[in-house]
Amino acid sequence: MLCIKNSCVDVSGSVPVFLNVYDISPVNGYAYWLGLGVYHSGVQVHGVEYAFGAHEYPSTGIFEGAPKKCEGFTFRKGILIGWTESGPEDVKKVMEELAEKYRGNAYNLITKNCNHFCNDVCIRLTGNHIPSWVNRLARIGFLCNCVIPEKMTMAKIRCQRKEEKVIQEAEDKKLEKSSSKRMTNSSNSSSSSSSPPSDSATIGSKSTRSTS
Repeated sequence: MLCIKNSCVDVSGSVPVFLNVYDISPVNGYAYWLGLGVYHSGVQVHGVEYAFGAHEYPSTGIFEGAPKKCEGFTFRKGILIGWTESGPEDVKKVMEELAEKYRGNAYNLITKNCNHFCNDVCIRLTGNHIPSWVNRLARIGFLCNCVIPEKMTMAKIRCQRKEEKVIQEAEDKKLEKSSSKRMTNSSNSSSSSSSPPSDSATIGSKSTRSTS
């Protein structure tokens, strides 16, 4: 066990796992010293930072990026949570297992935010929880919802990959094309069924009357 600032960290693994904490608001500069503040966080392991953000689709909100450089937030500090024996592929499997739970459209600042995600990841990789102050505001809001405005409980921190938008737009276009093809085929079939008899049939009927 390694003790850092009155907290003990399990060093049974060989790869360090860090929690990278970011300021969401400039107010954190004051609130931090009171043990409060609103923070974004990501888990850094094997040189990659994994985090959870909101988007409008039912696909996963888990994304990865360069450590300590999450766009839209101000990096505050990195915290050593523990050590793991999990390799890069093992870490990716953990993310795949959490993908369904942490969908982009399920993000909620109070009940399911980036800090909840990081806590789950850290427990799986190291057996240790993230520091309580990182997600304290969410717990306060959950226990006493009147402390935090209702609009804020539904706020979503949008830190998503552009690739997901591109994929979704491509899927929408495919659906539009397939539906338009079905409409074209149905209109063609209806027009053919309502068309008048062919010339050959008309000529045949005339010849039959003349022979009689």
